[in-house]
Amino acid sequence: MTFLWLLEGIRTPFFDKLMQLVTYFGQELIIIAVICTLYWCVDKRFAYLLGFTYFSAGLCVQALKITFRIPRPWILDPEFPPVESALEGATGYSFPSGHTQGATCLFFPLALRTRRLWAKLLYAAAFLGIGFSRMYLGCHTPKDVFTSMALSLVTASVIWKFQSVLLDERRYLPHITAAMTCLSLAVAAYALLLHGSGTIETKYVMDCCKAAGAGLGFSVGYYIEHTRLNFDAHAGGFAARCFRLVIGLLLALLIKEGFSLVFGNSVLAKMSEYFILVLWVIILYPCFFSRMK
Repeated sequence: MTFLWLLEGIRTPFFDKLMQLVTYFGQELIIIAVICTLYWCVDKRFAYLLGFTYFSAGLCVQALKITFRIPRPWILDPEFPPVESALEGATGYSFPSGHTQGATCLFFPLALRTRRLWAKLLYAAAFLGIGFSRMYLGCHTPKDVFTSMALSLVTASVIWKFQSVLLDERRYLPHITAAMTCLSLAVAAYALLLHGSGTIETKYVMDCCKAAGAGLGFSVGYYIEHTRLNFDAHAGGFAARCFRLVIGLLLALLIKEGFSLVFGNSVLAKMSEYFILVLWVIILYPCFFSRMK
């Protein structure tokens, strides 16, 4: 908390808005939009690598959150004032940081992929800056941020090193699918078990089950796309791909917003929503535009 109080002492209205803008690039919406862009229109293989990194690390972060159950800084110290505009996006427990995990899982693989030094430095600055913004805004302590960053860096590095096994060796496809499915189900079961014993509230179960639903959607979609669809992300010209991207993102947003209106906001409904949303990205929409072609 000492470091957070130090940052609180140098806050200004300008930097409050700047850090709120920086932290936005670690949100789920931005990361999924980038993965969709790559997957549908640019580089399907690299999008899969990002997906494995993002969903695997996300499941681990959610499991750690409900294991340690560390409150947010303003709960640890009732006198500490966070930046008001950041409170809406600060859900769940504090440790580890979900925004930092998402940002690191996106920008670190991008840094590994590029050969240009200036781009590597830019990507590194992006996830480091987002991690710093979480502390500046008062949403996370340094322990929250650096633990999440370290976990994400390790996860991304391992997946990068073994990417040929994950993405190119078809003989391992059933094993990888089973492992990702088991990890997703284990996190959901763990959250429900803690909830059943009265250890955590429903809102914390919700975050875990959303991550589990997304992980399940990714593992199922990964298997079916490789064995049944195998679409071409480069199909069509530049204008056609831009149109495909815009329509796909709009329909994905419609699914996300409309699902709750129809099925409510129960834990099962949220888990199903994220499962279907990821399936839409990986299978349903590619199947649609492949058939249209």
